[in-house]
Amino acid sequence: MSVLTFDRHRAEITGQAKRLLSHVDGVPLTAPVASCPGWTLAHLLRHVAGALTWAGTIVASRATDPVPHDIVDDVEPRPGDDPATLTAELARAAERLAEALGEAGPATAVWSPGPVVTTGFWARRMAHETAVHRADAALAAGVRYTLDDAVALDALDEWTVFAALPEAYGPRPGAPDLLGPGRTLRFEATGTAADPLGEWLIDLTGGAPVRRRAAGPAAVTVRGTPGDLLLAVYRRPVAEGAVEVLGDAALFDLWRTRAGFWLEE
Repeated sequence: MSVLTFDRHRAEITGQAKRLLSHVDGVPLTAPVASCPGWTLAHLLRHVAGALTWAGTIVASRATDPVPHDIVDDVEPRPGDDPATLTAELARAAERLAEALGEAGPATAVWSPGPVVTTGFWARRMAHETAVHRADAALAAGVRYTLDDAVALDALDEWTVFAALPEAYGPRPGAPDLLGPGRTLRFEATGTAADPLGEWLIDLTGGAPVRRRAAGPAAVTVRGTPGDLLLAVYRRPVAEGAVEVLGDAALFDLWRTRAGFWLEE
């Protein structure tokens, strides 16, 4: 269940895109993006613009079959790239996606790679895609990154949904098993004690992961503010001591590696 509304997701798509672009204003396209090894700012801008454009095409065309995502993956810088062109493409892509979502509404059936095959999936997914890549942009620019708690909580909840998909826990060549006896994780977003949406318990002891929005004992507890916790599960840098990992740290590392399968495709 989403923490945020469909309209809030739409607003976050354009809002996060604008903030991302504000972070990199005046930053050379050759600046390295440390959280995305091998990428420069040019790679990052192309990827985000491509992802927003891809999603916008799916929503606007009401696609019910997979749409090629070459535009998301073709991020290599090109001769003649300039910041004004790349930033304008990203801004336009965000606006077009938000407009297409507004025209379609939250419940229109469209293809998606996730468990929800409606336009609502794309509103949520691209809001968080843009928010997390804004952290990459901030890191490349050397500026401070902050994220609204409600957005971070919603993104964390989305991540735990992906982490319960068969691709995350099923057998994969070269990937260690995720399920096993005693394997339980608890995630606690600090500063949200009055909000029951601030905790997740992930049980990996059965035939498939079971996620609950609740507290409880676990083999490992991962604790931090919503924004820091989100960056940690996405394997982005956080300030030293910002996220506590209490208990079986190796289990947390294994879980976020397997849960991040969709980031590597």
